[in-house]
Parts: sequence; structure tokens; C-alpha cells
Amino acid sequence: MSARGGRSNPGPWSRLKPVNVDPLEVIGLPSKGDNRLLDYKTQERYYTKIVERYMAFCSAAGKADELLRRLGQLSLSTENGKTQQPPPSTPGVRPSNTDSSLDAAGQKDLSIIMMAMRKLREGIVASGRVDSFSIQAYIFCIRLSILVKNMESYHPAILHLLKRMHAILPLSKAELQEFVGYLVLDLACRQNDLAEAYVVRQKYRLHDAKVDAILQALAHDNYFMFWRIRRSVDGHKAKLMEFAEEGIKKQALKCLGRSYLSIDLPALEEYTNSTWYSLTKAHGVGWQLEGTKVIIRKPKTG
Repeated sequence: MSARGGRSNPGPWSRLKPVNVDPLEVIGLPSKGDNRLLDYKTQERYYTKIVERYMAFCSAAGKADELLRRLGQLSLSTENGKTQQPPPSTPGVRPSNTDSSLDAAGQKDLSIIMMAMRKLREGIVASGRVDSFSIQAYIFCIRLSILVKNMESYHPAILHLLKRMHAILPLSKAELQEFVGYLVLDLACRQNDLAEAYVVRQKYRLHDAKVDAILQALAHDNYFMFWRIRRSVDGHKAKLMEFAEEGIKKQALKCLGRSYLSIDLPALEEYTNSTWYSLTKAHGVGWQLEGTKVIIRKPKTG
């Protein structure tokens, strides 16, 4: 029987606002018991949503420089699903409230994307899937994980791509060279294992002049070559090279300190790829600046 006035009974839940469920968060990790991503069609729909969310993140950033800045500011850990933001890179400059809110929103979006990619990778591995789609998804995940320097994501993904997937469904020559190059750079720059880097290079017959130059620069502590190559490589290789930058800067400072009494400031900043402010504040360089000349040590008299 209809309610008085022709209105139906609204029911006990009508006053509750509908819950906005994020489609990337509603699915859990397969390793935690959620089996939905073992289904191939679900994997494909989920991947489409990941790409759409990332494209929205890119669109919000606008220009390429701003996108790289936002990616560079995000230090992600998918182990706990949280993000941490490092301090601003420009000394003495505090971000505005608007910039802070935008970065916080970007952190949240990218954290969700990274966790979603982890879920998808787990689903692909657990389902034993090796086909064009799964390789495409892994390639996307690896490239993005490198841009945010998330080694917990890109390193095992590269190994799975090369050792498992490539063995069943071979990558194209260009793809193989690209991802072997990333693995070699990770070994050399992050893991500081040059010997293994050369082994992998030889095993997969990598032919990449810039990767070879980076290995040579690291093997010979050639900071001048390292920074020259760093400025010429693409964004993914540059991100992997960042793991070795601190060691290269320290090596450059040691060499300059042993070899020179003084040096021009522009040359010092070029050889260390750092500003004078960064060298004195972050690296504790105690040399004296006189005009545009840096006094490393004064000659002994008498």
C-alpha cells in the first residue's frame, strides 16, 4: 500500500550520503587474499583506470617541468601506502599554501597509483599471465616507478619482465635494450655493484653508448664525464643516475681538494653539479669564497 501523499517509504538508510569509493582502492592486494585481480578482464579494466588516473595527474601538473618537479618531490613507499615529501630544494624558499596543497593532493594521487600498480603486478604474477597486455602493464609500471625512484617497485618488476616474461614472450629489440639498460644502471648507480652491472650488460648483449659511458665514468671516478652524460640522457636514465650523485660529488671534492689550492666558483659548481650554497650547507665544505674564486687551502709560507 502506498504511503500517504503518494510518497514511498524512504527506508532506514535514505538519510546517509552515498560513499564515494575510489575504484583503485576498492580492490585489495592479492597477497592479502583479494582474488579479484586474478581475473584477466578485471586486470585490464583496472589497468585502464590506473592509466586514466595517471593521465589526470599529468594534466593537473600542466607543463613537463612542473610534472617532473612533482614527481621529483615525491618519495614513495608502497610498503605502508604512505608518502613523504622532502624539504624544498631552493634554499630559504618556503612553498606557498597553494603549492603545498597541490603537492599534498599530488602525493595522495600518486601514492594511490603506485599501490594500484603493485596490486596489478601481484595479480598478473599470481594468475601466471604472460601476454602482450601483461608486458604492456609491466612496462608502464617500471617506467613510472623509476621516475619516482621507487626501487621496491621497479627492481623486482624489471627482473620479472626480463627473466620470466621475456623468456616466454620475447620483448622487441628496443624494449630489451631499454630495460636491460635500466637494470645495469640500477646495479651500477644504486647498488654500487659495477662487476654485476658488466655481467648483465654482457649477458644480454646491451649496446648503449650512454650506459657504457656511465659505467666508465663510475669505474674511473670521472666526475666530469658523469655530469656531462647526466645532462644528455633521458629522464629515466637520469633518475637512476641520481642514486650515484652523492658519491660522485664527494669524489669530485676529494680530487679537487688534493689537486688545487684554489678554483673558480663556476668550475667548482660544474664539477660537483651543485651550488656554492649547497656545498657549504649540505656537504659541509669549509673552503673560503673570495669574489668568484674559491680558496681551497693557502700555500705554506717559509
